[in-house]
Amino acid sequence: MSLRKDKEKVLGEIFDEARIATFLDYPAPAGINADYHLLEKAYRGMRGENFGTFVKLFIEAGKDVNAIGPEGKTFLQVVKAHRNGEEYAIALETAGAK
Repeated sequence: MSLRKDKEKVLGEIFDEARIATFLDYPAPAGINADYHLLEKAYRGMRGENFGTFVKLFIEAGKDVNAIGPEGKTFLQVVKAHRNGEEYAIALETAGAK
């Protein structure tokens, strides 16, 4: 089975600071906290090693690292429940997330 060209997996994509900063530009769906949404998009779209850089840029942009999501939890609380979320949780805690 072949993937359509627009659905091909990108291998070896370079996540330099400019690429990581593009994750600050995703509009949130109606009813979702915009800062929480950005944290979730970055978490789903990048490796832990890049997520730390994202969180730094996120804070520098004046975003709220303790934004509350639809389930009434901060993103750190959600990530801590994920089996592979440790590296992401450390980046959030380093930035002052609760």
